[in-house]
Amino acid sequence: MDLEPLSPDNAAVVLVDYAVGFANLLRSHDLREHIANAVGLAKTAKLYGSGLVVTNGEASKPSGPLYPELLEAIGDHPVIERSTAFNSFLDPDFAEAVRGTGRRKLIIGGIATDGCVLQTVLGALREGYEPYVVVDASASLSREAHDAAVQRMVMAGVVPVTWWSVAAEFQLQPRFADAPYRAQLMAEFQPAMTMAGRTFFAGAAHGRPAAATT
Repeated sequence: MDLEPLSPDNAAVVLVDYAVGFANLLRSHDLREHIANAVGLAKTAKLYGSGLVVTNGEASKPSGPLYPELLEAIGDHPVIERSTAFNSFLDPDFAEAVRGTGRRKLIIGGIATDGCVLQTVLGALREGYEPYVVVDASASLSREAHDAAVQRMVMAGVVPVTWWSVAAEFQLQPRFADAPYRAQLMAEFQPAMTMAGRTFFAGAAHGRPAAATT
């Protein structure tokens, strides 16, 4: 494993096939949490300015367009529609978009983990990239299918990460030391951590001695 830190300068986030038609088939993760994690990953790429490549099958097919929440998060960023290929790298437009980011580290999330995510990750390895699979922003038809796919990728040399750990690692870059991005992501996607912080500061405020009066 390369120990060079992930940063917006050396990494691109790749979002694969977050299509509405697949969503209700997923059983490996809670759907609400899955969507939140996918959107959190997309917003991490947008806030920190990493490379970003988004792909999906043809929106006119039963799988349909991307999650509306994800489309809102990426704004006017282009979505590369593929007509075929579980391995997204077999699509020339996708392969060119990844090359165009200028990054060799690819942070890949999508659905299904044992389908297009697995094959795209293996395709990235064959193309000489260094892929990281975002395990909590990927999902499949069963937990067994998801876990087996992650295990196969890890055995091939792929590094598993979570979307929140990626955001934390991006934040470690010196130029982001005072940036509010991680706090923004925490407020939107990590309510328990946000409330823990509020509890701490409330307790600290109550613990201060009262100002002396004359």
